[in-house]
Amino acid sequence: MIKAKKSLGQNFLNDKNILEKIVNTVSITDKIIMEVGPGTGNLTAYILNKKPKKFYVIEKDSDLVKELSSKFKDKLFIINEDILKIDEIKMFDQKVIVFGNLPYNISTEILKKWIKDLKDNFWFENLVLMFQKEVADRIIAKPNTSEYGRLTILSNWKLNVKKICDVKPSAFFPKPKIQSSILIFSPKNDYYKIKDVKNLETITRIFFNQRRKMIKKPFNQLFNGDERILNKLKIDSNLRPQNIDLDIYYKLACEYESLSS
Repeated sequence: MIKAKKSLGQNFLNDKNILEKIVNTVSITDKIIMEVGPGTGNLTAYILNKKPKKFYVIEKDSDLVKELSSKFKDKLFIINEDILKIDEIKMFDQKVIVFGNLPYNISTEILKKWIKDLKDNFWFENLVLMFQKEVADRIIAKPNTSEYGRLTILSNWKLNVKKICDVKPSAFFPKPKIQSSILIFSPKNDYYKIKDVKNLETITRIFFNQRRKMIKKPFNQLFNGDERILNKLKIDSNLRPQNIDLDIYYKLACEYESLSS
C-alpha cells in the first residue's frame, strides 16, 4: 500500500462526488490532458473514462510512478519529474486542459510559474486546480477585503478565475487539517499588455509592503510623486493598497514601464 509522503505535501483525493464534479467541470473527450500530482490515480481513472485524446501525468514520486504504470499500463504518458522544472510551452504544440491536486507547499509557486511564463498564445485551455482554501480565497479575493493582495492581482491579470467548490478534509486520505477549494482558470481574450511581469511584481510588492498604510509613500517611491499619473488614473493617494481595483494596478504597471523606457 502506498503511503502519502508529508515531504511532498501528499493528500490523495478519494471522494467520488468531488472526483465526478472535477471531471465534469470542462469537456475532456478528445482533448489533450495534463494532470499534475496524480497520486494513486483516483482522478486519473475518472479522466480516462472521459476518453481524452492524449493524457500526460506529471509525478515526482518514483514510488507513485510505479503504481500508476502498473495500474494504467500504456493509457498514460507518465513523466517522472518536478512540475517546476518542466517547460510546458515546449512540451505541447496544441492547447491542453490541466488538472491538479497541487501539493499545498508549492501550489502558489506552480501557479506563479505558469502565469509568469505565459505568452500571448496560451498553451492551455483551462486549469482546474485544487488549492488550500486560504490560498484560493486570496486568488479570488475582491478589493476592500483582507485576502486581496499580490496573489490576487497576478492571478487575475491574464486569467478569468472561478470557484467550483470547497472540499472538506474528509474527501482525502490522509485527511489534511484544512479545507481545500477547486478553482478553474481560463485565458482572458483581452488584458493589459504589460511588457515584463516583473514590473507588475515590483509595483505590488512596494504597495503591499505596508498594506495598512496609505499609498502615497509607495506611489512617490515608484513615480517620484508625479501627480499627473494620479490624476490620469483617478487614484486617491489616501487609499490603502487593498482599496485599489485590479485594473488600476495593471495600468500602474504600464505607466511604470513607460517611465523606464
